[in-house]
Parts: sequence; structure tokens; C-alpha cells
Amino acid sequence: SERSVTFWACVPPVWRKKCAGVLFQKSAEAAVKKTSMSFKCSTKELLRAAWHSRFPRPNGGSHLRAGSPATGIVRFARLLSADTKAKNDVLFRQLFDEKSWTYTYLLADLNSKEALLIDPVLEQVERDVKLINELDLRLVYAVNTHAHADHITGSGKLKGILKGCRSVIAAASKARADKHLNPGDVFGVGCVKLEARATPGHTNGCMTYVWHDLRKAFTGDALLIRGCGRTDFQQELLYDSVHSQILSLPEDYNLYPAHDYKGLTTTTVWEELKYNPRLTKSKAEFVDIMNSLNLDYPKMIDKAVPANLVCGLDDSAASVR
Repeated sequence: SERSVTFWACVPPVWRKKCAGVLFQKSAEAAVKKTSMSFKCSTKELLRAAWHSRFPRPNGGSHLRAGSPATGIVRFARLLSADTKAKNDVLFRQLFDEKSWTYTYLLADLNSKEALLIDPVLEQVERDVKLINELDLRLVYAVNTHAHADHITGSGKLKGILKGCRSVIAAASKARADKHLNPGDVFGVGCVKLEARATPGHTNGCMTYVWHDLRKAFTGDALLIRGCGRTDFQQELLYDSVHSQILSLPEDYNLYPAHDYKGLTTTTVWEELKYNPRLTKSKAEFVDIMNSLNLDYPKMIDKAVPANLVCGLDDSAASVR
């Protein structure tokens, strides 16, 4: 077909040679099939990659962040192969707390059965424990992106129920935890590896956790879908950290915030660079926008922050438990 011929014309000779006999195939379709088998991904996916790489997006950007169509296809094929393996070996679930509009994320290695939770909510601990037990997982880490002001973390209660679970948070948060993270640290369970990136501005201890293998990032309150967390006199700090640590990721990375108030579940780096009404502005404009919000004092802050600084286990959390 025209598309398969287009694809084969884009593949560098060095990669053609990796597919036995491909250079001597009369049929471009057969050549594409052999290439897809070499990369362990479907012919349809490779043809789609070829088609998109030949015809750039209307805004002038490339569908594949690569130097040329040919290298883009090869890179994309490699990613497909690795991504398929990763997806088969891991579990990813997005959970929601309706009261605080908080997303909790369950990540697990399906081979080792080890799991971690990002931003667990105290009132949802029973739900989380039930799901973990049903899936025959062992919770290794209860992780927080920061010391939240709108809900009490479930980390402490999870530790009391699930033996061996350890709490995790940024060292800069000054909160109690079994494991403190610094910028650049890599942690995780089994094949699930997360890079910790400091993204202060909403709080001094905010961290974004990047799952490079699945091209995902968990942004906490630093970056929300078409928005960002409140800054309260740290506007420039948040603007700089989000742009340097989150929006600098490849454009196809999916971003998962700690909250959403409009029924949305995920976004991408590309979307936020194009459509975020605050972070697409200049730094000066961003500061003006944040200063003009006149936000109310957070309702839960006087209970949530003291509790979250001690892993959700102080007296203010006892009445909720």
C-alpha cells in the first residue's frame, strides 16, 4: 500500500539489515511485517507511526520528538516494544475521593506483587486496603506528593493495617516519614521506578514523581489540568519549577494531578503547554493572575497540615479514624 511504501522509504538501511532478507523483499508490505516482528509491535502501529512522521501536525510540530522521520520511526518502534512489555508487567489504577476531590494512584509490579500508593486519603483507606488484598498485592510504600492542606493522608493508617508498609515524602516537607526523598532520587517497587523531582511553589516540599517507563508523571498540586495549585506568595517559585521540571518532559508524557474539580482525569505535557490558561503566560502575567484570585482560607488546613506533618497520626486525625 502507499502507506507501507512510505514507511519503508523512511527506514534507515542499518535497520533494514536487521530484518533478515528484507532488502530483497519485493513487497513493501512483507518488509513492514518483518520490521514489526523485529520490534515486537504490530504492523498497524508502525504504519501509523510512519504516516504521522511523514506528515507533521498543523502547528508545525512533529508527532514524534525526533531529528528526522526515519529516526522518529525507529525510536517510536523501540518505545512500543518497551512500552508493551512494561504494560504487561505493571498495574496502574487511578482512584478518587469525592469529598476532597483527590486522586490516589495505585502502581504495582505484577511479577513481584509489590505496590505503592501515591497520595492516599484517610477516609479511603478501607477501600484501598480492600483493593490491594483483592489483587493479592503487598503495599511497600504509601507516598505523598506533599503535606496536603485539604485532606489528611492515609499513610499512617495504612502502615497500621498493612505490615511492612513504609511512608514516603520529600525531605523538604519537614514531615515525618520512614523514607525522605531528595531531588533526583529514584525509588519504587519491582520494575516500577519513579524519579523524584522537586516542584516547590504550592508548598516548599512539593514533589513530582516521574514514571519514565510508562511516560507518566504524578504532579501533586504543582500542576493541575488546565491550572495549578494555589501559590500564596510563592508564585515565581511555582512557575519556574513547573516549567523546568514538568513541562520540560517530552510532550507525549501523561500528567496525573492530585486533584481535579471538573471531572477530568489526565492531561499531557503538550496540552498544558498549549492550553493551560495560567502557565502559558509570561512569568509576570502568571504572578498577576495568581495575585488576583483572592482565594478563601483552606477549610481543612488547620487540621490537615498538623496531621500530615506526622504521617496523619496526630489527635486531629483520630476523630476521623
